[in-house]
Amino acid sequence: MLVRDPRSIEEKVALFRKRFSGLQHVYGTYDRQSGRSWSVKAPVTNDVILNHLRGRQPYGVYLLVGDRTRAAVVDFDSHDANPPIEFCAACHAYGMQAYIESSRAKGFHVWLFGASIGVLAVKVRSVIRHILDEIQIKNVEVFPKQDRIDLRLNQYGNFVNTPFGGRVHEGSTVFLDPDKGLRPFPNQWKLLDEVRVATENEFDEIIELNDIKLPSSKPDTTEISLGVFQAGYSLPPCAQRMLAEGVTRYQRLSCFRLAVHLKRVGLPFDVVLAALDVWSQKNHPQDGKTIITPDEVWRQVDAAFKAPYKGYGCEEPEVTPFCVGSDCHVFRVVEVQRRRRV
Repeated sequence: MLVRDPRSIEEKVALFRKRFSGLQHVYGTYDRQSGRSWSVKAPVTNDVILNHLRGRQPYGVYLLVGDRTRAAVVDFDSHDANPPIEFCAACHAYGMQAYIESSRAKGFHVWLFGASIGVLAVKVRSVIRHILDEIQIKNVEVFPKQDRIDLRLNQYGNFVNTPFGGRVHEGSTVFLDPDKGLRPFPNQWKLLDEVRVATENEFDEIIELNDIKLPSSKPDTTEISLGVFQAGYSLPPCAQRMLAEGVTRYQRLSCFRLAVHLKRVGLPFDVVLAALDVWSQKNHPQDGKTIITPDEVWRQVDAAFKAPYKGYGCEEPEVTPFCVGSDCHVFRVVEVQRRRRV
């Protein structure tokens, strides 16, 4: 029997977005009667999540952002519960925790959750496939289905339906306890809040221990991966520091300023949106404030792309804590211009 969780609806939406996070400018959905599914090319707003949780419109997440993912799913398309239970046990033997969800139609989804900065998808997929081979389970789908996507080419990958999306009171699309006959965990939100996430180091250890060979891929020096920029982008030092460290104040202004910088170096809207969504998780707001929401990130990026902003913001309060002074070429140019005005 499911119990009522005391969290507010706002807290539940935030927790859901934290666990089931991927691309923020597109999502998947389906028609419950016909089963037809399609992509919705629109921002993943809080209302989208709320409609999903209230059973109005299902939400499917595109897990892969660049070459990283914050979750993975193994889709067992059968009513036989033994394979997913065996897979979870094998994950546990490697020190990882996997979670069984009852699928909306038939079978089970098994979820593994990664750290907020994500894990290279090629590592996650290779480890999962290795475990499946060890326990001799075949003919299952693994999400994400690709090792990487190119956001500049509007590639999305494949979406996977998320939990809590229908007939929850009947035990559908909820997490199941393998130690209690696959009965639903009484408090689904408590479980979601306390899930154990796997770090990239843990995947690296499994790869090294089993001598797993990763598929080779051609490096892409212009790819952006979850806010970590490859060499070649001429971002000023202040922007690089803000991206790497996160901020404690002026989150919205900082988000807008970073969007302007990223737009200036030629990154498209979708890539900037994905990068700053991940950047937001590095922030540590003061005075009890919460981290900027994906909706707010989208609004700041949208504003930055709609107008021809040219300033660097060197003297703005959101930028000055990260300024390196005369070591920055932009600062030197701005300083010369300021002196001329005087």
